[in-house]
Amino acid sequence: MNLSEITHPNQLHGLSIHELQEIARQIREKHLETVAATGGHLGPGLGVVELTIALYQTLDLDRDKVIWDVGHQAYPHKMITGRYNTFHTLRQKDGVAGYLKRCESKFDHFGAGHASTSISAALGMAIARDQRGEDFKVAAIIGDGALTGGMALEAINHAGHLPHTKLLVVLNDNEMSISPNVGAIPRYLNKMRLSPPVQFLKDNLREQFKHIPFVGETFTPEMERLKEGMKRLAVPKVGAVIEELGFTYLGPVDGHNLEELIETFKQAHSIHGPVMVHVCTTKGKGYAIAEKDQVGYHAQSPFNLATGKAIPSSKPKPPGYSKVFAHTLVKLAENNPKILGITAAMATGTGLDKLQAKLPKQYIDVGIAEQHAVTLAAGLACEGMRPIVAIYSTFLQRAYDQIVHDVCIQNLPVFFCLDRAGIVGADGPTHQGMYDIAYLRCLPNMVIMAPKDEAELQQMLVTGINHTDGPIAMRYPRGSGYGVPLMEEGWEALPIGKGEILRNGDDLLLLGYGSMVYSAMQVAEILSEHGIESTVINARFVKPLDTELILPLAQRIGKVATLEEGCVMGGFGSAVAEALMDNNVLVPLKRFGIPDKLVDHAKPDESKVDLGLTTSQISEQIRDAFFSKQPSTVS
Repeated sequence: MNLSEITHPNQLHGLSIHELQEIARQIREKHLETVAATGGHLGPGLGVVELTIALYQTLDLDRDKVIWDVGHQAYPHKMITGRYNTFHTLRQKDGVAGYLKRCESKFDHFGAGHASTSISAALGMAIARDQRGEDFKVAAIIGDGALTGGMALEAINHAGHLPHTKLLVVLNDNEMSISPNVGAIPRYLNKMRLSPPVQFLKDNLREQFKHIPFVGETFTPEMERLKEGMKRLAVPKVGAVIEELGFTYLGPVDGHNLEELIETFKQAHSIHGPVMVHVCTTKGKGYAIAEKDQVGYHAQSPFNLATGKAIPSSKPKPPGYSKVFAHTLVKLAENNPKILGITAAMATGTGLDKLQAKLPKQYIDVGIAEQHAVTLAAGLACEGMRPIVAIYSTFLQRAYDQIVHDVCIQNLPVFFCLDRAGIVGADGPTHQGMYDIAYLRCLPNMVIMAPKDEAELQQMLVTGINHTDGPIAMRYPRGSGYGVPLMEEGWEALPIGKGEILRNGDDLLLLGYGSMVYSAMQVAEILSEHGIESTVINARFVKPLDTELILPLAQRIGKVATLEEGCVMGGFGSAVAEALMDNNVLVPLKRFGIPDKLVDHAKPDESKVDLGLTTSQISEQIRDAFFSKQPSTVS
């Protein structure tokens, strides 16, 4: 059977190991071919090909449910659940999503772009199944890295407290190397532990001791310790911990041995209660370049499959915001030992790997644990350090309570650097950085700023480090800057809450924030061609807002438009509207930003067209609202 013929995962049933191996080969071939052309996550999916095939061969996917943690490891899942023929559209507008989406396929039982959620969701489904008296299997696949997330441990703790709830957790461990010398003994012990005699000994040891002369009903603490000791002899060290938490532990299993995987999953399905199968895989399996550089090939932009090198841009690009952030931070940290950069398992993405390489003692990686990262930073701030929490906008959402409770209420000087703020493109709704302005702006003591370009980012980095009166946040977009001149040193801090005028005009006041400041300038140019002259302000800060600058201009000019790359509800435009109304400056206001809708995966420019946020669209809407008809109130 060819992979192209598979439209339902149940078609794997009955296939021989040889046939399944051929399917695995075709999955890897399609995976590599597609990601090389479109970009996307590479290593995770390549590592779980056999795991996916083996698990699905032991399940009835018309009834059973599989929940993948995150989803970028689920590309093989997509190919064998009816999306092979459209897989070439991966992460493209109106194409196959890079993550699981319940609306995309009936086999995507739970969507997620943030790690550590799968066990909680799977347990919820298992409990619902039992409440309804139904009988189907529920499996969660989670990576070893995601186990550092507290939510996963909370779910394991809960599941282990439910001994009669059948749940399979597959631990995809791609950090442990698979070696016959290391893995053979644990696998042998595992087989022994699952054999009827050992199971009988484990489950009925207390009953057997009752029949020993002079022991009878008495089961002393010494005997209890003996029982537990005998159990641990048959369980690998890591498995003993899992078993103590209430799971039956199977493994470690070679994640690329289909026979062993299938047999282990069959055993797991026969056990009543929560089970964890520990599967050891190789990230990037089958593509030598990705196997050697597992970090670099976790995800890739389009690349040459033969060499593994990224396809160069048609023209050179200015340095990206993340790169400028990292370079400047290293320079500042070299002269200030109190600066500590904190990442939640995203050193490369945030650029903090540069800090790690240059100043390892001033670098902290907490793993996939954003909540811990924020409260850790609060503790550091209590002791006079300058913690810089570099986290993507979408991931900082996970630590909201810690921002409120541990940082803002105590007014601690933690500096939040929010990478990937705004429209992020092909990763889709789970990764769009739309909400940080709104969810931070309402918090007492928080200062929020956004640079118009990479040079202003350097100044804001100094501003944030120097600000010791309380928490401060800086948001900046994904991708390249504008190519403006950068400085190597001598950066000056910006005055808190002060914007700047970039252009003067008497017909319209344009307020740009962050990545939309240059768009505001372009809109002003377009409007000028129609005889409309605009004053353009780079707001710099959404909190505190520069009302001393904005209010008199709004009162004098009489027409205001705001531009931001974030959700309109509660965002920068809302801040301006509140300031105008609170000060009785009742002038027409038009807000441009992300409406109350999810932004799907597409190129950022494509998303802006759909959202009406291109400069030509904004210019036309402004003309229609203010200069072609009676303007309305705040919209």
